[in-house]
Amino acid sequence: MLVLTRDEVAALLDLDAVVDALAEAFVDLSAGRASMPQRVAALSGHGMLGVMPAYLPSANVLEAKLVTLFEGNAGTELPTHQAAIAVFDPESGSITALMDGTYITATRTAAGSALSTRELAREDARVLAICGTGVQARTHALAVPRVRPIEEIRIAGRDRAKANELAAKVGGTAFDSFEEAVHGADVVCATTHSPEPVVRREWIAHGTHVTSVGVNPDGRELDERLVADARVVVESRDAAFAAYPAGANDLSGISPEAVAEIGEVLSGAEPGRTSADQITLWKSVGVAVMDAAAVALVLRAAAETGAGTQVEL
Repeated sequence: MLVLTRDEVAALLDLDAVVDALAEAFVDLSAGRASMPQRVAALSGHGMLGVMPAYLPSANVLEAKLVTLFEGNAGTELPTHQAAIAVFDPESGSITALMDGTYITATRTAAGSALSTRELAREDARVLAICGTGVQARTHALAVPRVRPIEEIRIAGRDRAKANELAAKVGGTAFDSFEEAVHGADVVCATTHSPEPVVRREWIAHGTHVTSVGVNPDGRELDERLVADARVVVESRDAAFAAYPAGANDLSGISPEAVAEIGEVLSGAEPGRTSADQITLWKSVGVAVMDAAAVALVLRAAAETGAGTQVEL
C-alpha cells in the first residue's frame, strides 16, 4: 500500500490539472456513469465525521474519503476540515493507497469554483471578491485568477486582522465589510460557515458570477433573493438538494428542476450563462467524484516521481 503525506500530496497535485480533471468527472457524474452514494456522517457533539465513497470510471479510481468538520478548530493550528483518503483496486477490492485528504479537499473545492468561473463568468471579469478568511478563502484567491484575467482581489471577513493577513498573502486588499467587498465585483466567492447570508442580492450587479462553498445546517451564506434571481448550477441535484450533511440550505427556496448540473453545462445538455447581464451562481456542496479525480492525478504523479512510502497492513 502506498502512503502519501500532506506535503507529498501538495507537491504532486497541480491545481490547473485538477480543474480539467473535475470537468471530466462532472460529465461522468451527470451522465450516470459514476457511482457516488450520498455523504453520510456521524456527529460527535463537537463536530462531524463524514464518509464519501465513489467510483469514477473515467479515472478508474475507487476511493473513500473520511473527512471531519470541527468548527471549533477555527483560529487554532488545526484546520476545520481534516481528511484521509483510502484507494482500492476496482477489480479486486484490495487497498492500494492511503493519502492525506485535507489538502485535496481544499484544492478540489477551489478548483470546482474555478471551473464554474471558467464556464459561467463573463470573459471580461476583472474584480474578484472573497468572503471569508480561512483555508478556502486562500485557495479560491489562488484558483480563480487562473481562469480569468483578475486584476483586483478583495478580501472581507468578520475579523479585519485576518482579512489584512490574507490580503497580504494573496496580493489583495482588505475591506471592512462583505458588502463593500462585493459591491462592483465581477466574481464573488463565499467561503464561510456562516448561518447568516454574507452575500445578498442587493449587493450583486447584473452579470456577476457568484460561487458558494459554505454549508451550515443552521442557516445559509446566500440570501434567498440572490438564489431566486440567479442561474444556479450545482455538482449534483441529488446531492445539493439532499438533507444535511449532503446538501445545502441555500437552495431550499427553489426546485431541483430549476438548476443545472455543471456536467450538463459542460456536455452541452444544459445552457450556462445565457446573457451578459445574467447573474450566475455555483452552489457547491463538495462531492466524492471531485476527490476521485484529484486522487487519480496524485497517483499518476507519484508513479512518475517515485513519491510516497510502501507499507504492509
